[in-house]
Formats: sequence, C-alpha cells, structure tokens
Amino acid sequence: MQEITVRKIEQNEKAIIKEIAKIHVETFQGFFLTFMGKGFLNTMYRAYCNHEPSTLLGAFDQDGKILGFLAYSTDMSGLYKFMIKGSLIPFAWYSFCAFLRKPTVFMRLIRAFLKPSEAKREEKYIELSSIGVEPTAKSKGVGTKLINHLKEIEKSSDCEYICLETDAENNEGANAFYLKNGFKLEREYTTKENRKMNEYRYYLEKTE
Repeated sequence: MQEITVRKIEQNEKAIIKEIAKIHVETFQGFFLTFMGKGFLNTMYRAYCNHEPSTLLGAFDQDGKILGFLAYSTDMSGLYKFMIKGSLIPFAWYSFCAFLRKPTVFMRLIRAFLKPSEAKREEKYIELSSIGVEPTAKSKGVGTKLINHLKEIEKSSDCEYICLETDAENNEGANAFYLKNGFKLEREYTTKENRKMNEYRYYLEKTE
C-alpha cells in the first residue's frame, strides 16, 4: 500500500493548484462548477489558500504526485466576499464566458454566491465544500486520509462540527463514503433547480 501524505497547499504553489482544478473537473463531470471552467476553478481554489479562515489540503504519494484535495472554510460567506473583492475581473470574465455558453447559468451563479449569507448559523462550524480524488487513485484511501487530517487539525478549534452537502440521488458512492467516515445525515432538502440534496455533519471530538 502506497504512502499518502496530506498537507496544506500554499498560495505560491500555482502548479499544484492547477492540478487540483484538473482533478475537480475529472471528479465532478457535468456539475455546475466544472461547467464554469478550469480558469474559474483555479481562481476559486487559490482563494482558499489566500483567505485566512479557509484551507486547501492536498494528498500526495511518495513521489510527490498529488492524488486528491479537500477545500474547507470556517467562514464561507467571508470567503465568497473575499473572492469577489480580490478576483472580481477574472471571476467576471469566466462567468461571462459561461453565460455565453449557457445563459441560464447567470442566476445559478448569483444563488451560489448568496447561499452562504442565507444559510448563516449561530454556532461555529466547518464547511467542507469540495473533496476530489484523481481517478486512478480512487478506492485507495485518499479521501478518508484527507477527511481524517481535517478532523485532526480542527478538533482543537472552537467549531462544533464539520458540515457538507452532496446529491441525494444517483450518488450512492459519495453518500456511503461520508457515512463510512463518521458523518451523520442531518437533513434532506430540494434546491430551486429541483436537485435533491443531503446535508451531513460530523461532530468534532474535542481535546481537553
């Protein structure tokens, strides 16, 4: 079994962030953010590295090849504001290109950026917004390694739980993966696009 190392990705590691955008496209084919393009994704994942309450983790093999990634934040609303303020021109350009390809994407993008503000909660929590594994490395424990690293580094934080959302239908593998890794189904809901979603939570075991 190959050795897998997980670490934080720094903002100057541009080549690795580009590889993460590529893995995202390979992992989430047909999804909204993938439709926005690699340039959009590259800009978005750079923001996770630059925004202090947010983090981008990478999983690497013994040769230094990136196998997977995990992006999370303790302030998603702040992250989205940071993205717009710091990268308005590139985000506007990629959004315009996506609009030309599919005009209905505009309202979807607006809702995506408004969602964190609409879903504010009183308690402090961690939003696991994206996790992806390179296709040839699937079923080798990469995703579990990333999640375990997140649990370990955040167990001493003042956050109560890790939260994530995933499709409820035609997504058995992902739902089984989160349950296997200790997440509990918190609620089910339907988006304005009539997409059925599951929200999972993992309550952090605090260190004394």
